[in-house]
Amino acid sequence: MPLYEHVFLARQDISAQQVDALLQSFRSILEERGGTVGKTEYWGLKSLAYRIKKNRKAHYALMNIDAPHEAVTELERQMRLSTDVIRFLTVKVDEHDAAPSAMMRRSDRDEREGRGDRGDRGDRGDRGGRGGRRDYRDRDRDFAPREARGPVEVEAEAEVETVDAIEGGEDS
Repeated sequence: MPLYEHVFLARQDISAQQVDALLQSFRSILEERGGTVGKTEYWGLKSLAYRIKKNRKAHYALMNIDAPHEAVTELERQMRLSTDVIRFLTVKVDEHDAAPSAMMRRSDRDEREGRGDRGDRGDRGDRGGRGGRRDYRDRDRDFAPREARGPVEVEAEAEVETVDAIEGGEDS
């Protein structure tokens, strides 16, 4: 049977226990149709990059699925009907990774090191109060004023000659 990784996002206003109940109901849908669910991971309530259906946060969950295509199609149909599921993504893979996913490894690392989200940022150098960004509207102030250029001699001589020719032409 084909192998799939399935990630879904649940609404922010449901609890973690309700997300576990959703995982169990989706597992039963797959098992009724001849599939199995290997590993499930609850990644927690995380901020979204942009609002989805008026939600700024969502519960993330991962399922490693070994099921026929028809079972996965039915799972996705049930997720579309569920009001608790905001988004989902199913990806076909060659093999499942037995180790924790990258999302779980990251949270384990943060807990081990005791750093939180950003941790100790250390010396940030001379960044100033502007966050290290340069305001390019002020770039002309950074350079010394330019020296004034004198008139080009060729142009000045040409003007003088024309004036002399006109004056000479009037006298004749």
